[in-house]
Amino acid sequence: MAVADELRKSGAEVSFLGTREKAEADLVPAAGYEIDFLDVHGIDRRNPLRAARAGFEALAAVGTARGVLRRRGVDVVMGAGGYVAAPAGMAAVLGRKPLVLTEADSHLGLANRLLAGRARRVCLAFPIEGREGDPYLVTGRPVPEAVLAADRAAARARFGIDEGERTLLVVGGSLGARSVNFAAIAAFAEREGRDFRVLHVAGRRDFAELRERLASAPYKEGYELISYEPNLGDVLAASDLILGRSGGSVFEFVAAGRPAVLVPYPYATADHQRTNAQWMERGGAATIVDDGALDPEALRAEVRGILGDPARLDVMCAAARGLAKPEAARVIADQVLEAAAR
Repeated sequence: MAVADELRKSGAEVSFLGTREKAEADLVPAAGYEIDFLDVHGIDRRNPLRAARAGFEALAAVGTARGVLRRRGVDVVMGAGGYVAAPAGMAAVLGRKPLVLTEADSHLGLANRLLAGRARRVCLAFPIEGREGDPYLVTGRPVPEAVLAADRAAARARFGIDEGERTLLVVGGSLGARSVNFAAIAAFAEREGRDFRVLHVAGRRDFAELRERLASAPYKEGYELISYEPNLGDVLAASDLILGRSGGSVFEFVAAGRPAVLVPYPYATADHQRTNAQWMERGGAATIVDDGALDPEALRAEVRGILGDPARLDVMCAAARGLAKPEAARVIADQVLEAAAR
């Protein structure tokens, strides 16, 4: 949607392809864009029957996607990976429409690997070994304008955070990162001695259980639990340090100039969350804690070691800002417009 906003500024008409079961079904119309739906699901590599069914669904969806492209008079298609990108990209290729791909992680996902050879441009969030030169271009990952424009004073006032009060943001994702969620409650609400605020965006899946646990925690004062925040702009602006996973959202962290303690999801495809985290760690803006070593006491020590050292925190904040690519959405939009013009 960040790229769509930039394209709209240039006078382009933009619509989306998505699935009814995913977040785009609500987020895209709420942002003022039209969306068409494909009946596709992710490939479950652990279940051959489900994987085969997903493959057949994707093939069938190519025809549906071609119909959408014709009906909407599409000039160019941008694929962002995921379930819909493969049939949408194949529809573009079969319909001789220019195709631009974007990759949010530190390796090419399945859809992008299948389509990269047919794309006019493949926009990479991270440099990827072996993916240099045409059609590849390292652009960074687009982030919402609200993340770039968020006002720290207004955000902290929204959450009742005093000036100078250090704040940890725990991000569990839209559904939730269960091990991170429960380790945070154990580390920062069930043990004494916390001298900073906590904003915890838990995700919907674990929220009820976490709320019950927090209600009985002895040190819950100054710990705010939130189910879902559609826009991370305010919670990022209000915080000083982040605890969370290391998916593509690491670019939102650095765009906000916020360092992080990252816990890579150990079952991510090609272990790309670890690679993402290592990119931020090498840049001096993060430390890494293994999911299997997510001990509450060790987590407390890690977070307190950063928040309790203003000089170290300032250096990590500066490093985060140095990694940011706030112009990514505009650069990708220009690539899409150029592909359409050609």
